[in-house]
Amino acid sequence: MNKMNNKWFLLLIVSSAIFLSVIDLFIVNVAVPSIKEGIRGSDGDIQLVIVLYVIGYASFLITGGRAGDYFGKKRVFIAGILIFTIASCACGFAQNAWQLNLSRLAQGISAAFMVPQGVAFIPVLFPDPKEREKALGIYGSIAGTASVIGQFLGGVLPDTHFFVAGWRLIFLINLPIGLVASYMAYRFLYNDKERPSIDKTAQTHKKTTFNFSGVVLLMLALIAFIYPLIQGRELNWPKWSIFLLILSIPIFLIFVYNQRHCMRIKKESLIRFDLFSNKYFTIGLFAAIFYYMVQDSYFLINAMHLQKGLHVSSSMTGLYFVFQGLGYVIASFLSIKLVQRFGKWVLIGGISCMIGSLFLHLLVLRDGNLQTMKVLPVLFVYGLGCGSVLPTMFTLSLKSIASQFAGAASGLYLTVQQISIALGVGVVGGLFFSVLDNREAEASYFQAYSITTIANILLLVFVALICSLFPSRPSRS
Repeated sequence: MNKMNNKWFLLLIVSSAIFLSVIDLFIVNVAVPSIKEGIRGSDGDIQLVIVLYVIGYASFLITGGRAGDYFGKKRVFIAGILIFTIASCACGFAQNAWQLNLSRLAQGISAAFMVPQGVAFIPVLFPDPKEREKALGIYGSIAGTASVIGQFLGGVLPDTHFFVAGWRLIFLINLPIGLVASYMAYRFLYNDKERPSIDKTAQTHKKTTFNFSGVVLLMLALIAFIYPLIQGRELNWPKWSIFLLILSIPIFLIFVYNQRHCMRIKKESLIRFDLFSNKYFTIGLFAAIFYYMVQDSYFLINAMHLQKGLHVSSSMTGLYFVFQGLGYVIASFLSIKLVQRFGKWVLIGGISCMIGSLFLHLLVLRDGNLQTMKVLPVLFVYGLGCGSVLPTMFTLSLKSIASQFAGAASGLYLTVQQISIALGVGVVGGLFFSVLDNREAEASYFQAYSITTIANILLLVFVALICSLFPSRPSRS
């Protein structure tokens, strides 16, 4: 077989979507202080750099996954990567906060179309279950590697002196990757018509239409709630911010009614409400809401505290986070095997590890006299906890879902995941900046950091209590 048509080579091509998506999220997490200075933005502006990306991703994720069945996975995959690349360039050349944040929204929407196609190609390329399991493991390792690379580059690039400001490079780096990935996909990926099984699936789905009304309502509800939550605090809660917060409630209720109505008339919906009848899936969703509120808010408050409060360089901050990422990658591989034997105790153990590490964060990140040999192990331990929780929570949440509903359940879970990340950055990040209140003293940063870290600890305690409701022994099914 031609090397370029080898399925393992094709796996690398389809994995480029998750690589771009993950690296872009983590690279921004570390670089937020540099981005804030570069666009001369406010605290709210820098929160929106993270939030609008995940809102776009969450709103279109399920629709993006189904688009491949309608228009062809290869076609949607290439279009998604190209639009993501164009949006990345728009971010890199943005002159103000509005331009940057609108481009970030476009990035999130395009990621919602390109990433699901990469996943959908795997069972096509690897029909054998054993090979497919290996392929999924490689795919997951690429995503984990991208998170570590993103954390490193997010620290190094802002300190790089080049023909443009360093912070712009964290977006422009996507240009060569995106162009190469889209060309390789166009040149070597199979067209859907070459895979009869895909055509059959597409024909099944073409009997219905996209649920565009649901997508629009979901995005409006999220923006109406999260945008005033972020900007309202900075502007001393003007009337429009209160109005939007109140308006988000009926918009969300209309969205729920819309989805239920779609199910009643057998029309495609973004959410299958019958999934909530599964006890353990519902437990997993509630746990995910509070867990993912911690995930990205952790990076935001730590990046701000390290670089602005303790005056640690961007490069050194990136190095610190790399150790956190290494812990995550190691634990995520180990947890896949451990969860089969110990079930929820892997999850609770990982959360306990994170909580203990956060208390140590408050000790080692107290003042500017940082001792690197103490900081690195603390961050590594936190990464071990994260790596134990993320894949285990996903596995336990979906383990009892019937195979015919697995796609709908995973889509709903990932949508809730992204919404919760946005909520965490808005709420916990907002608390950080509220306590800071534009004071630049080192003590002020630590006060804001301490309060928000304790808030994250309380959220994790709540997650542990919810996860205790999972069955004690893993299912043998």
